[in-house]
Amino acid sequence: MNFAAWSVIVGLLLVVMALGASVLARLPLSTAMLYLLVGLGVSPLGLGLLQAHPAQHTVVLERVTEIVVLISLFSAGLKLSPGLKLRAWMLPLRLALTSMVLTVLAITAVAWLLLGLPLGVAVLLGGILAPTDPVLASDVQVQTPGDSDRLRFALTGEGGLNDGTAFPFVLLGLGLMGLHDIGDNGLRWLALDVVWGISCGLAVGAGLGFAVGRLVLYLRREHQEAVGLDDFLAMGLVALSYGVALFFKGYGFLAVFAAGVALRRLVYAQSPHPRDSGKAAAVAAAAPDTTVADELAVHPDHAPAFMAHAVLGFNQQLERIGEVAVVIGIGALLWAVKWQGAVWWFVALLLLVIRPAAVALGLAGSPSSRGQRWLIGWFGIRGIGSLYYLMYAINHGISRDVADKLTALTLSVVVTSIVLHGISVTPMMAAYEKAVKRKRKRR
Repeated sequence: MNFAAWSVIVGLLLVVMALGASVLARLPLSTAMLYLLVGLGVSPLGLGLLQAHPAQHTVVLERVTEIVVLISLFSAGLKLSPGLKLRAWMLPLRLALTSMVLTVLAITAVAWLLLGLPLGVAVLLGGILAPTDPVLASDVQVQTPGDSDRLRFALTGEGGLNDGTAFPFVLLGLGLMGLHDIGDNGLRWLALDVVWGISCGLAVGAGLGFAVGRLVLYLRREHQEAVGLDDFLAMGLVALSYGVALFFKGYGFLAVFAAGVALRRLVYAQSPHPRDSGKAAAVAAAAPDTTVADELAVHPDHAPAFMAHAVLGFNQQLERIGEVAVVIGIGALLWAVKWQGAVWWFVALLLLVIRPAAVALGLAGSPSSRGQRWLIGWFGIRGIGSLYYLMYAINHGISRDVADKLTALTLSVVVTSIVLHGISVTPMMAAYEKAVKRKRKRR
């Protein structure tokens, strides 16, 4: 009976989403809000079809959220067409480094001084809640390769980078709790968990992204081989870059993001007219005649853009499926959370004060406009990445009391973020787009 009920629920959900995607795009709603309601509906609070528990299914939750975040990070990297130009990357770099560190420090101070948490637990909470989410932030990210909008590029790059740059603070928190070796005076943490972990992850991902991309393009252009199955190329590059980075003690999240960025950069470097090639690739991918697609896949000019378009398209489909599964899972967890551990003023303080202030300080003096900084400060969406770090910490030995407290705080922030940002994203981004168009007309 449960399997039949699940078949009906999942089938209806997918059909409704397919038919109503354009309608939802015009309403102050997000798909994540719908998935969250479905999760509540199938939990013991509703039909009782799914009894997920944050203390009993931590390994499964860690692995599922890890996979979904990896897929989303690779997609984010593939969208960022300006490649490695330093000027374009200044905003996301400042957000992922300066603003994120300020956010960790602020959360740590509030959790230690006002919530009464031990210092190690406070730092761990900062690491869990500081990064923005690349999965749930798709509505404010770069929509198509070539989109150079400063706001969208900054949010996309930040979401891709800070899931990796937050990890050292998670490890620092665990180290202060005696669950991770940070060395004397934190020197081992600084050398291995910060400097080596970040640099190794970026280097491995960029190297593999370029190497695999060049190999595929060489085989296609010179020998008309390795055509098709770009979905396997996407999954293979994600798994390869992540695994190699972990093997060398680097951060796999950063490696996967860097692999996506490197692959996109390769496309622009090897395409005579990358924008025209991208359009041709999109048309060919949608064409029913596979002969046209196969011809473009090995074309000297269009092969790079065709490869990137096909890989990104498949990856985005996987990302949507992963979002459905995890957000339904979040909704199904809520019945078992010990909400007395949640502090709702802390949620408001994080979203309305800490995040905007950290962005304002991190982007002070940048070329972004005041309106862009305000929107970046508001759209600090928390979600699946925070849930992954929470499960990672629980699986590395934190006590049950600490786990219950962090679970209540984390899920209160995530659920509030899903609702508030889901309601506001459509009208606020529509107003922003109109303002951008008016500004362009005046020029």
